Amino acid sequence: MSLAPAFLRALASHVDLKQDEPLSRHTTIGIGGPADAYVAVRSADQLSAALRLCRDSTTPVFILGSGSNIVVGDRGIRGLVIENRAQAMTPPASDGDRYGVRVEAGASLALAARQLSFAGLEGLEWACGIPGTIGGAVVYNAGAYGGCLADVLRRIAVWDAGTAETQIEAPDLGLVYRGSAFTRGLMRDRAVLWAEFALWPGDEATLRARIADYDERRLKAQPRGRNAGSFFKNPPGQPAWKLLDGAGLRGYLIGGAMFSEKHCNFLINAGDATAADVAALKRLAQQRVHDEFGVDLEGEVSFVGEGFGNE
Repeated sequence: MSLAPAFLRALASHVDLKQDEPLSRHTTIGIGGPADAYVAVRSADQLSAALRLCRDSTTPVFILGSGSNIVVGDRGIRGLVIENRAQAMTPPASDGDRYGVRVEAGASLALAARQLSFAGLEGLEWACGIPGTIGGAVVYNAGAYGGCLADVLRRIAVWDAGTAETQIEAPDLGLVYRGSAFTRGLMRDRAVLWAEFALWPGDEATLRARIADYDERRLKAQPRGRNAGSFFKNPPGQPAWKLLDGAGLRGYLIGGAMFSEKHCNFLINAGDATAADVAALKRLAQQRVHDEFGVDLEGEVSFVGEGFGNE
């Protein structure tokens, strides 16, 4: 896609601009073709400015967080990709029996969870190992170890074309298991700017011990290396990994994409994997699990952009 020179000049006046940037450099699985244009923003103001330029020029835009939980197609993403690195956090403020804190959408969820837990605030410690951003956590209602964002989220702010910034209360986001109004397409053309959490006082030593336990459990269970996180959602009553294992998919390889030997609900880039490899392995797994157990597995990892081998 050819982007207008006037748009590119205006964008470059706000942030450093790269063209034809390989997105494999910006995803945890190490896969992805080029973005027509790519910028990294470091504040909510920079994010808003870039989004405003896209709106005014009708340029397609995709907002990238930490690059986890997604696979970018081999032909990349058309338009502008904005990597959100806005990470500001307000000091926790008491408002009765809870402490409110706002964190910009580009901040690391795991880092924020550790920082707040080590300060003696309880409610986000389950997120200490989730490799995503605050914005992505809102979109997917991130969760682990029995906790999820819906338990502590109070409100968010979004940028949209009409009002620039709008605050939305958590109950209005329709947060469900690994889903929200965003994943259901009800927040089209809106981007998370910040999220506000309501945490409660906890014992710092207890929280540190809990996080150490989560760290140990994660290191034992989850594979290292290039992957996008848990690949399929857990169907009701049974973990996805057990279905995949029962269908003979542990260690199964297509091209450079493989279900991990260590935890087979992690699809890893075993070496020069393509998005087409990942898509083919996903289709095979869904078909095998359906044939073997009558269960339709739903993806937890998003496929974005162009070039998945079945167009």
